[in-house]
Amino acid sequence: MCPTLHENQSRPAQLVSDYFVDEAGDGVLFDAKGQVTIGTPGCSRFFILGFLHVRDVTALESDLVDLRSQLLADPYLKSIPSMQPSARKTAAAFHAHDDAPEVRHAVFKMLLGHDLRFFAVVRDKQETLHYVRYMNATDLAYRYDPNELYDFLVRRLFRDHLHKGDIYNITFAKRGARDRTESLRLALEAARAKFAEKFATQHTAQVQVQDS
Repeated sequence: MCPTLHENQSRPAQLVSDYFVDEAGDGVLFDAKGQVTIGTPGCSRFFILGFLHVRDVTALESDLVDLRSQLLADPYLKSIPSMQPSARKTAAAFHAHDDAPEVRHAVFKMLLGHDLRFFAVVRDKQETLHYVRYMNATDLAYRYDPNELYDFLVRRLFRDHLHKGDIYNITFAKRGARDRTESLRLALEAARAKFAEKFATQHTAQVQVQDS
């Protein structure tokens, strides 16, 4: 891990890490009638949660802004529907799902010039289903919520990544309309507590969470 160094004239340099979290798939196990949907069309078999550790956020943001301006001004690309400002897609923000292949290639090529590291955990939702059925059989009040799987993976993903720096800025891709900042913060604290318990150590780093 290569945390960012923030200098201060009156204090030693702080180690600051910027993490950006997103997922692939979802935590849905059942349809509205309670039928298992895992692996059916439109419902993933696996749920993946990962984060990108960005060494220099300011430089990356600047390059993304410059690249977007260049692509929007490119005569070859300007007629593509996703490039139109009214579409609120590439003109507003890059997203592989919405961007044309030429745009995805340009973004990927630009990213190769930055110091980035990616970490992820993968969950087979069939295993989660076994757990849910066990809980239903032993606790009549238990009701599965997809956020339960998400928070579990947050704890697992960050267990070994919150102990080397002084400040962690963690931005989660927003899911739905609910503000889950506090739930995510608690999951991160649980991850850090698990590491401290395992290695008999304590860490006082600041963990700043943003759900956006």
